[in-house]
Amino acid sequence: MPEKVLQQLQEMIVAGNIPEMIQLCMRYALEKGASDIHIEPSKNFTRMRIRIDGVLRVIVEYPLNLHPGIVSKIKIMSNLKIDETRVPQDGRITTYVGETEADLRVSTLPTPNGEKIVMRLVDKSKKIPALKDLGIIGHNAKLFEAAIAEPNGIILTSGPTGSGKTTTMYSAMGVLNRPEVNIMTFEDPIENQMEGLNQSQVRSDIGYTFANGLRTALRQDPDIIMVGEIRDRETIDIAIEASLTGHLVLSTIHTNSAIETITRILNMKVPDFLVTASVNLIMAQRLARRLCPKCKIPTPPSADAQRKMREAFDVFEPYEGFDMNLLNDPMFFSPNPKGCDECEGKGYKGRIGIYELLDMGEEIKKGLLQGLPSFELQKIAQKEGMITLEQDGLIKAAQGLSSLEEVYKLVKN
Repeated sequence: MPEKVLQQLQEMIVAGNIPEMIQLCMRYALEKGASDIHIEPSKNFTRMRIRIDGVLRVIVEYPLNLHPGIVSKIKIMSNLKIDETRVPQDGRITTYVGETEADLRVSTLPTPNGEKIVMRLVDKSKKIPALKDLGIIGHNAKLFEAAIAEPNGIILTSGPTGSGKTTTMYSAMGVLNRPEVNIMTFEDPIENQMEGLNQSQVRSDIGYTFANGLRTALRQDPDIIMVGEIRDRETIDIAIEASLTGHLVLSTIHTNSAIETITRILNMKVPDFLVTASVNLIMAQRLARRLCPKCKIPTPPSADAQRKMREAFDVFEPYEGFDMNLLNDPMFFSPNPKGCDECEGKGYKGRIGIYELLDMGEEIKKGLLQGLPSFELQKIAQKEGMITLEQDGLIKAAQGLSSLEEVYKLVKN
């Protein structure tokens, strides 16, 4: 039980047993389903926080005199320089926590009170989620499945850091992973090792970049290539070349919406005719906290919520099988302020994706080649059936999966 582990952690703090403290902290974070561990020194104490469902929670605070020993031990475990405290360092730990194999991406940062450590957790015992479990359902699922079934072209997933882009790519590769297909990935870092994939860790510090990896891939007889991130003109140029020579390319890019992704690529000085010739699908995404199914509270929409609903769906093409009652007579839900045992008093448990899929159809391509501004392309995309981030979030709120408050935290009003 996580509570028992937390009690043991507090006992190890009193005893000053640093190795056990670190192991118990990792174990507690894994058992709670945390994505990150933060170890932060202040003037008078150090605190440990973990991120669960996108929200940081304090687990313990302990005397500052233990902090240097903890930093040194974690640096040893992740092969970092113990005596270097002036500059940030990055490392990695692969370890067993109990019977669970875990990967931790370690980052150190100098502060006036000592080095802060953040460890990104990957539980290697967890299975890659299916697309439907991510929240890619209905019309969006058909678009995405059709795109990854294409023999060539580029599929881009966009969104801020921590929005689940890489997980979506892994889920797609889980569908595509077959013995007759050669899938190559270039990642920074490799977050999940998947049987059947040829995965490579890029290292920009020695000149092994995403662009260099892509060049190598084209000499390795690939069918499908996954590039961790499109960061520059060189990488997008080679990705386009790969797609035009018969390869399916999957990658991520840091933009806020599907249409903004087109603008970002054009700003990299990529000719518009190459964008229309190579890009098949662009998907923007966010991660919303799921309402606890056991204690969520029905909440009739306020006048303001009804107004926002009308405005959001002013341009909307209902797809086959869509339940119009979700829009005509919506019922929303709110988190229970007291929570329950299921959600440990938080009102939310787990997360679900909110998606916006832009299929690069003929009308969008025409608009792009005509040089139309992004807001005009947005109108065309919606008339062609694109569900916006806001619309998908509101649909999921009306389905009782998340709350209006959570949705509007993630998408523009």
